[in-house]
Amino acid sequence: MSELDKSQVVDVLNRILEAELAGVVRYTHYSLLVFGYGRIPIVSWLREQADESLLHAQQVGEWITTLGAYPSLEIGRLLDSHKTDIGAILRESLEAEGEALALYRELLSLVEGRSVALEEFTRQMIQTEVMHQADVDKMLRKPGEVSSFCKESI
Repeated sequence: MSELDKSQVVDVLNRILEAELAGVVRYTHYSLLVFGYGRIPIVSWLREQADESLLHAQQVGEWITTLGAYPSLEIGRLLDSHKTDIGAILRESLEAEGEALALYRELLSLVEGRSVALEEFTRQMIQTEVMHQADVDKMLRKPGEVSSFCKESI
């Protein structure tokens, strides 16, 4: 096994931590902006996503401290179009999830073949993020449409 470059790994882990913390804020904020007949299930789903982002941030933070580093206290970029329709919220969510997925893939390239535990964690997170993207993609489709909303493959 090749040597793990802890500095690079911690840098990416901190960027993931920041992105996940931004997800907590973003999904909580979105949950406050939902109105109409479908409010209750949509708010519940958004708050579940905020809880999941917090869990991911905690897990990533544990990896950072396991590697002997200091977790970032920054927060990632917050997207906000100031549009409150569900479609706009979901499209912003899809964009943010794509950015988080790219970070996890970057992490995988750094740990693959270098740390079995960190590699397995990263693969699990990628799988979770891909399935989340798939859910959002399906939510953005018109009823009865089978083809993907996203132009790029999940």
